[in-house]
Amino acid sequence: MVRRTGELDAIVDVDDVRVGHHQRLDDRWATGTTAVLVPGGATAAVDVRGGGPGTRETDVLAPSHLVQQVQGVILTGGSAYGLAAADGAMRWLGERGHGVRVGADPSHVVPVVPSAVIFDLPMNDWGNRPDAEFGHLACQNAGRTETRQGNVGAGTGAVVGTVKGGIGTASAVLDTGTTVGALVAVNAAGSAIDPDTGLPWIPTRGLRPPDPAEVEAGRRLFGARPGRRGPVQRPLNTTIGVVATDLRLSKAECQRLAVAAQDGLARAIRPAHALVDGDTMFALATGTGAALPAPGEQGWSERLDAVCAVVADLVAQAIVRGVLAAEPVDEVTSYTRLYPSARE
Repeated sequence: MVRRTGELDAIVDVDDVRVGHHQRLDDRWATGTTAVLVPGGATAAVDVRGGGPGTRETDVLAPSHLVQQVQGVILTGGSAYGLAAADGAMRWLGERGHGVRVGADPSHVVPVVPSAVIFDLPMNDWGNRPDAEFGHLACQNAGRTETRQGNVGAGTGAVVGTVKGGIGTASAVLDTGTTVGALVAVNAAGSAIDPDTGLPWIPTRGLRPPDPAEVEAGRRLFGARPGRRGPVQRPLNTTIGVVATDLRLSKAECQRLAVAAQDGLARAIRPAHALVDGDTMFALATGTGAALPAPGEQGWSERLDAVCAVVADLVAQAIVRGVLAAEPVDEVTSYTRLYPSARE
């Protein structure tokens, strides 16, 4: 299936998807929250592969459960404490009448906002983590043109392997006119870099093999789990993200997209889905575009599999972009600082 890059090459290329970030980055803070909003509602699903997830309202996404649409997804730092950011997102959406209608008055709604967290606590002074205000401000900042990557939102305190992680995003338009996008907060116990080459595991345009001295320096660093103020015993971990499409999909079909998103994660981060990771990927279908053939009809499986293949590619691409866009935070170096000669 032929595809081209989306106009902004970001998840906001998908109709009705908005993205907003709020973060704090100073001597005592390095964390934040990212809101992926679909205020009008979108079919949603989730796939959790890591052994240590921190999530909220993921059970509601099961295909057999009552609620059929969500109004947004929150990705945030702060470990389990950071799930409080979803309270602020619910408040922002509820103030605007977005949610499941539960009463006669249009304001009587319950927004459905599944959420996932990364473990970035060592990047902050103890007690500094996202709260409801972070979620509210991330929603307030949400728009259709947000394309920033690296140290923003949930990626502010992210670390992947031995270097700084961050937010990455990408999009594509298929020859059928379907738009697909991905946004990932890259923060993993594994590495996005092959220590023997100094290059990402995924072939990436604009990079060349770095100088051997830089590769050797990276190899010596490999396995040292850096924290905000030097190595920490427990790795900073968990990669979380959202993929979206304008297709009209059922919850079960959306689930296939979430599964494919984890495939892309496993290509770009090695090892992935560890016991100390909480790798969680959400999928959204806004339904503003075409519908697939009905399940079992001719072309249905081929069309769905083609979209899933693109989803996996975009997630892998977004992960690499998040690493390349990240900037150092104190002792935590970045890819471009560790391998300066890799840029063509």
